[in-house]
This record gives sequence, structure tokens and C-alpha cells, in this order.
Amino acid sequence: MHTVPNDHPLTPPPSTDPADASRRRRRLLTPEEVLDAVERDEPATDPEPGLVPRRDPSDVGDLGTADRPGEEGNEIGGAAHAAPADLMRSSAIMAVGTVVSRATGFIRTVVLAAALGTQLLGDAYQTANMVPFAVYDLLIGGLLASVFVPFLVKRKRLDADGGAATEQRLFTITVLALFLLSVAAILAAEWLIRLYAGEFTTAQHEVAVTLARFLLAQIFFIGVSGIASAMLNSRNHFGAPMWAPVLNNIAIIAVGVLFLVVAGPGSTPDSVTQSDLTLLGLGTTAGQLAQCAVLVWSLAAAGFRWRPRLDLRGSGLGEALRTASWMMVYIGIAQAGLLVTTNVATRAGVRAAEAGESVSGAGITAYQYASQLFQLPYAIIAVSVITALLPRMSAHVAEGRRDLVRSDFSRGFRLSAVLIVPISVALMVFAIPFCVLVYARGSTSVEDARAIGLILMVFAVMLIPFTLFQLLMRVYYALGDTRTPSLIAIPAELAHAATAIALLFWAPPERIVVGLPVAYGLYYIVGAVLAWWMLRRPLNGLDGRRTLRTLVLLHAATIPSALFGVAMVLAFGLLPGVVWSSVLAMLAGGTGGAVLFILVAQRLGVTEVTTFLDMVRTRLLRR
Repeated sequence: MHTVPNDHPLTPPPSTDPADASRRRRRLLTPEEVLDAVERDEPATDPEPGLVPRRDPSDVGDLGTADRPGEEGNEIGGAAHAAPADLMRSSAIMAVGTVVSRATGFIRTVVLAAALGTQLLGDAYQTANMVPFAVYDLLIGGLLASVFVPFLVKRKRLDADGGAATEQRLFTITVLALFLLSVAAILAAEWLIRLYAGEFTTAQHEVAVTLARFLLAQIFFIGVSGIASAMLNSRNHFGAPMWAPVLNNIAIIAVGVLFLVVAGPGSTPDSVTQSDLTLLGLGTTAGQLAQCAVLVWSLAAAGFRWRPRLDLRGSGLGEALRTASWMMVYIGIAQAGLLVTTNVATRAGVRAAEAGESVSGAGITAYQYASQLFQLPYAIIAVSVITALLPRMSAHVAEGRRDLVRSDFSRGFRLSAVLIVPISVALMVFAIPFCVLVYARGSTSVEDARAIGLILMVFAVMLIPFTLFQLLMRVYYALGDTRTPSLIAIPAELAHAATAIALLFWAPPERIVVGLPVAYGLYYIVGAVLAWWMLRRPLNGLDGRRTLRTLVLLHAATIPSALFGVAMVLAFGLLPGVVWSSVLAMLAGGTGGAVLFILVAQRLGVTEVTTFLDMVRTRLLRR
């Protein structure tokens, strides 16, 4: 399980999760239609209609979601050239796969929380399972997503053999590198655990090392899954990359349930047995193996026959690597930040336990569970907008129409904010009852769940700067600029790291991880301010006044909803038990709050809300 948020500043942009990677290599029609539905909402500074014919999205040769610097708007899957019926069918398969993958991933998290809890044992597992993804990201994952996959697409278009030789070379060198890296990582398991969790207790350290020796084998399966997914996408085969992670989730769910039955709730590093750890380690790795096997089998069924080749001279891979210098800077900064956060969070959990304080939500496990919930609104809403925005903005850059880049960015952010702002406020209001509802079972107590909810409340404040930063980065990628995002990451990461380390020294141990989302958010705040300031000149401004006005009005419109939601939480909190009180508070507060938000926003004249509602109404009637 990849427990580190995909767009966290502490992870490089290329996600190691094949499901997330495959989602980013899609052409999704619905977001494009959403943007077109609000096309009439143009900034006053845009040129008069008709001066330059607006290029229809279907005329843009490749509308793929080139979500990485250096991909030049490539369509990994080549879906832009597919027949409309095939494209719609592929989109439907991917949409259903996304929903099922997200749902099973959430159930997986709930089951692991019930099996392992949020204290020392949970922290040991989370750290051991995070290390293989971190090592893969640093040494291979970033290069694979940002350099080798775009290089493969380019060679498939230009080479006389359709890129067949390049595929064989790339697959061979990737498999060989992954095998050697996995073996080296397993041998260095103890050193890696000390690097990421320097203050584990003796028993906790031994548990984490034992688990890591099983889990580090995932590096090989994660990497092969990634390259197989990319090659399937290049053949217009989308189903397997979308659905294979579901099998992984189901396997880990089964492992978590079995561990809870065998070991029982409340297991600790001192009480857990070697057989329990073997179940956890082998079971988790088996989930990645199953995912990898399905993807490799699907690749073979799609016509790929591996013939190992290591004749790299003249292959062009060296040139591709040289173009990755700035991406590697970004990846290095991201991994340094991950190292800081992991060390701070794991040390906080150990110090709270040693001080005899309440250890509920004091370590990295609670932080990760909260961050996963925080990521959902962005993953569901903003990623869809980004999917449509990047190829559009790239096409505008190619046409020399930077005014349209500014227009698309402004429209995309304001459209995202219509949902992101009220959702962020709802997260702050309902975080604790929601976390109690989903997490308070098995080894996770009600107090543990409330601690996760408290962390989620702080995370929720950072949702808007998080979304703004991601959209600004896509503007740079559309402009073909990978250098500036890497330079921006340096002061942003310094702000994050300094704040996180300061918490370790100045905050009470049981409150350190509650403050970590503040450090997390500072990365995005500093990064967004710098990115905005540096983009003003090349884009002749970013429509800042209208964007600020929209944000202010949207937040003002949430005030009555927030007050109503708090009242419902307090009122239903008087009921006995936690399940029904949480459910009723969220149902009443969420429904009433949504209605209040829409009514107040319309009275305040927030045109983006009205436009969004009109678009939704039109699409529903069309169906």
C-alpha cells in the first residue's frame, strides 16, 4: 500500500502506484465538457470573440493527460486517435475502475486501521511499507514516469519498427535495474529503517526491519507493474491498468482481516509473533505480486513478447536521461522532505509513549490516515479539471495564445474552488465524527479515531493552497518549463522542513503530528506564492482580482453552512453511542449545509456556482 499521498510535497510528482499513474495517462472527456460548458465565462482581458478561431479540443492531435514535465502533451494511450465509440467505452471502463479502486483502497485503509491500530505497531508497519515506495521513487520511479515513458511514446511514433526495439530495451533494463535494486534494498533493510525512523523502540525497530525484509521485494513488482501499465496504455489497452490495483487492495484487505482474527485487536510490537509478521509481510507483498502478474499477463495478451536486449548504444536512452536533470532535482528535494516528515512523525509517536502520555494519533499512522482522506476531494474534483486543462493549455502555448492559457487556468481554478471550498469547510466541521465512524473499530479506539479527525481538520485548511499549487504547476508544464518548478521546490521544502523539525523540539509529543499538516501546507503556500509571482510576466497576469473575489465570496457563503453543521454535531453528540450520532450529524449537517451554501452563494452573486449548477442541470437533462 502506498501510504504517502500522491501529490504530497514529500513525494515526487510521478506516483509509484500504477493505478494513479494510469489515471494520469488518460484522456477523460467529461472534464473537457465541463470546461467547455463554462467557456462563456471569459475574463474581461480576453480577446474579442472571433479574432482567432478557438481550436476545438477534438482538433488537438493529442489530448492525453501528460501530467509530467517533459511529456510535451503526449497521449500515452494514443486514445486521441481511437474511434469515438472505442474512446467512450475506454472512458467508461476507466471511470468504473477508478471508483472501484478508490472504494477498495478506502476499505483497505479502514481494515488496516482496525488490524494494526494507530500506535507503535501501526507506525512500524507504515514505515516499513513506505520505504520501498520511497526507494523506488528516488531511484527509478521518477525517471520512468517523467523520462522513459515519454521517450517510449516518441520512439513509437518515429521509429520504423514502431518502437519495438525501444520497448525491448526499456523493459529489459527496467527489469534488471529493479531486480538489483530490490536485492540491495532487502540487504540494507535495517539501515533503511534507521534512516527513516531513528528513534523506534527496540521491539518496534525489530518488527519494522522484519517487515521491511518482506516488503522491500515490492520494489520489483511496483516497477514492473509501472512499465507494463505504460506499455499497455501505448497499445490502447486501459482496462487492466485500471482494475489490477483492485486485486491488490482485496489481497491486503484479506490479510488485514486474517491478521485481526489470528493476532486479535490491540497487538503491540512486544506481543506480535514472527508468524504474525510473516503473514503481514508476505500478504502485503503478495498483493503487489498479484497486481504485477495480471498486468504482465495482459501485456502478453496484447501482443508483447519479451526478448531481452541490452544493446543500448545509439538507442537514445542516454539523451533521454540527460533531459531529466531538473526532474531529478525535484525528486531529490521531495525525498528529503519525505525523510523529514517520516522521522518527525515516528519520533513523536515513540516520545509520546515513553513520556507516558496518550499516544492516540501521535505517530505517522494517524498522520497518513488523515492525509489519505484529505487527498480525496482533490483526487476526485481537481484532478479531473487538470486532466482537461493541461492539454488545452499546451495547445494554446503551441499556438502562441498565452492569453488563453491564463483564461483556462483562471477558469479551471475557480471551477474547482466551487466544490473544493465547501468541501474543505465540511471536512473541518465533520472530520472527527466521520473518522470515528470509519476508523473506531478493532485495534483503533474511539480516541485514536478522534485524533485522526483532529489531524484531518488541520489538513482541511490547506486544501485550497494545495489545489492552487497543483494547477500552477500544470501551467509551467504546459509552457515546457521544468526548471522553475524545481527551483520553487527548494524554498518551499525549506519552509516545510524547518517547521516540521521545529515541532519536534517545541511541541508536546502528543501534538506534533497535529501540527505537521501546517508544515505540509506551508510547502504549498510558499510554492503557490512564488509560482504565481513568477508566472505574472510570461502570462501578463493571472486574473488575480477575479480569482480572489471568487474565493472570498465562496468562503463567505460557507459561514452559515459551517455554523449549521457545528450545531448538528453538538446536538446529535448528546445521543448515546458514537455511530448513530455521527451518521445523523453528518446527514443533517451535510444536507442542510449544502442547501444553505447554494442559496447564500447565489445571493452573494457567485456566478461560478450558478454556472456550475446550470452545467450539471444541462448534463442531467441531456441524459
